[in-house]
Amino acid sequence: MSMFTVTDASQTFQISDAAAAKVKSLIEAEEESDGLVLRVAVRPGGCSGFSYEMFFDTEIADDDLQAEHHGTKVVIDPASQQMLKGAMLEYKDGLQGAGFSISNPNAQKSCGCGQSFS
Repeated sequence: MSMFTVTDASQTFQISDAAAAKVKSLIEAEEESDGLVLRVAVRPGGCSGFSYEMFFDTEIADDDLQAEHHGTKVVIDPASQQMLKGAMLEYKDGLQGAGFSISNPNAQKSCGCGQSFS
């Protein structure tokens, strides 16, 4: 499985081939897909203290980290960079546990929903 790394070596975020392919297909299914990127962020909240946000965005700030993998562009805002350092976005397609997940070495504990951590 090949992965890519954000160009800023001090802030690393990876995405699996399966996740990149799924994001690309979801973007292509959007009516207005021109310029859409996947934004990955960490926000205060959730049942464990912080929660992940992933959504399509058209705005890219000058200080956002950017990376591209198989035609899929991912951006991360500066406030989320530290908490996503070394993390990986994965996608599993199966009868159990289908969907996106983020494995994050910065998370000391996570909740059962997989969307929140501390």
